[in-house]
Amino acid sequence: MSSEAPASGKAVRLPRDERRRQLLRAAHEVFVANGYHGAAMDEIAEVAHVSKPVLYQHFPGKRELYLALLENHLASLTDLLVEAIRSTTDNKQRVHATMRAYFQFIAQDSQAHRIVFESDLNNDPDVSRRLEAFNAHFADEIAGVIAGDTRLSHLEATLLGRAMAGMAQVSARYWLETDGSLDIDAAAELIYRLAWRGISRFPKEI
Repeated sequence: MSSEAPASGKAVRLPRDERRRQLLRAAHEVFVANGYHGAAMDEIAEVAHVSKPVLYQHFPGKRELYLALLENHLASLTDLLVEAIRSTTDNKQRVHATMRAYFQFIAQDSQAHRIVFESDLNNDPDVSRRLEAFNAHFADEIAGVIAGDTRLSHLEATLLGRAMAGMAQVSARYWLETDGSLDIDAAAELIYRLAWRGISRFPKEI
């Protein structure tokens, strides 16, 4: 039964934040099924069990709805990765935790990852800007550790941070395409070993 039409016949007025989450869940479902260009606000409203005016009260249009959903997914992934990077001062364990976190995010919600990195709207300037901000933040977190431990310059550390962030993203996306043919732990372990063997060549400076 819809939250808009309970047995009493009176509409339930959800708190704004709760309604927003409901609409984003519905948008996620429709965008995954149809892609951005194939999605329609009518269908999103139907899946959310709300009227179109209610949907437009929260989001002026489909593009704004997609951008809000993108920001939610990027925020979740950023929190997960930053937590992994800051979870230990042992760099070997840190690399392992970070690679594992990236694979875990995809395993928990592969569709969220596809919405973020494989959308048919990725050439949109606002989407590209948000993706670049995420990539820069992830790389900067890694670079901060590298620069703090070695005598490398900030620019050199940032280049290595970008390389490691790219390694995590590209390898995890490929793993997703294997549809479970390779166990997630085995996949994450392989990439961790590759990353650690490279970054460990830049030892801590005492």
